[in-house]
Amino acid sequence: MILVIDMTYIDTNAKNYGDALFMLAKELGEIDIVKNDFDILCEALNKNPEYLKLLDTPSLSREERVILVDKAFGNLNKNLVNMLKILTERRLVYFIFKIRDAYLSEYDDYYCIERVEAISAIPLSEDQLRKLKSKLEKVTKKQIIVTNTLDSSILGGMKLRYLGIQIDGSIKTKLDNFEKSLKDLVI
Repeated sequence: MILVIDMTYIDTNAKNYGDALFMLAKELGEIDIVKNDFDILCEALNKNPEYLKLLDTPSLSREERVILVDKAFGNLNKNLVNMLKILTERRLVYFIFKIRDAYLSEYDDYYCIERVEAISAIPLSEDQLRKLKSKLEKVTKKQIIVTNTLDSSILGGMKLRYLGIQIDGSIKTKLDNFEKSLKDLVI
C-alpha cells in the first residue's frame, strides 16, 4: 500500500490550528508566552526526533502518548500542550512544525514583523546586518528580523528573501546574466 500525503491538506489544517491557537492566545493575553513556549517545544522535538516518533507510535495507547506529553511538556502553556495532546491522540504530531509556522505568521502580522533571509557567501558582520536591517525597516515600515544564511555558490554579493520575493544581487547571477548576454550577442 502506498500512502500519498496531500500537502494542501497538511498546510490548510496546520494553518487552521495555528490561527486558532493565535486567536485564543490573543484573547487570553498570552501571545508572547505561547510563542516562547512554541520555540521551546519545537527545539526540544528537533533535538529529539525519536521522541516525536514515540508520540506517533501506534504501539502506545492514546492515553500513554498523552501522559508522555504531560510529563515532557506539562510546564508549557496549557493551550499549546492541549493542542499537542490532540495532535498526539490523532497521530498528527508531525503537524506541530507547520502549525508553529502558521502561528509565527500571525504573530509577525500582529507585531508588524518581517523576517528577512540574507544569503551570502561569507557571514555578514554585525555592522552589515545592522545597516541592512535599518534600510529594510525604512522601506517596509516594519520591524525587521534578519537571519544570515551562507551559500558559497553565490560567490559574493547577496540574495534577500522577504515579503514572499527574492532579490538577487549575487555575483554568480550577475556573471550568469553577463554570460547569457554574450551568447545572445549576434556578431
